[in-house]
Amino acid sequence: MKFKFDKYYFALAVLLFNVEVLIADFVHDSIIRPYGGDFLVVILIYCTIKAFIKSNLSVTAIGVLIFAYVVEITQYYHLIYKLGWENSAIARNLLGTTFRWEDMLAYTLGMILVVLIETWLAGLKQVSATKNG
Repeated sequence: MKFKFDKYYFALAVLLFNVEVLIADFVHDSIIRPYGGDFLVVILIYCTIKAFIKSNLSVTAIGVLIFAYVVEITQYYHLIYKLGWENSAIARNLLGTTFRWEDMLAYTLGMILVVLIETWLAGLKQVSATKNG
């Protein structure tokens, strides 16, 4: 891993962050807010890392997924309450308060999409390099 700013990942991270804020502030349904937000948050974290660090796809994807799982597991153990942060809107939004297996599935599907897209894009670059080289 080495520091390298990538404007495309950065732009995607900013876009996804804004979508997450819009979902949190304006969407109050039973599908997009609980599952769409979780699906997108792992993509947001991945893009944020890739915006600043040149890193391996597998290592980054697995690291982000483990991080998301750990945050979800802290919800199972009610860590936010044990730390006395249950009245903090920021802590509640970042850490969450309720463990759900569906969230784990949403994180997993989000990272699967990232891996599929990244693999597809790498294949396109390879084909393009072969044609041009």
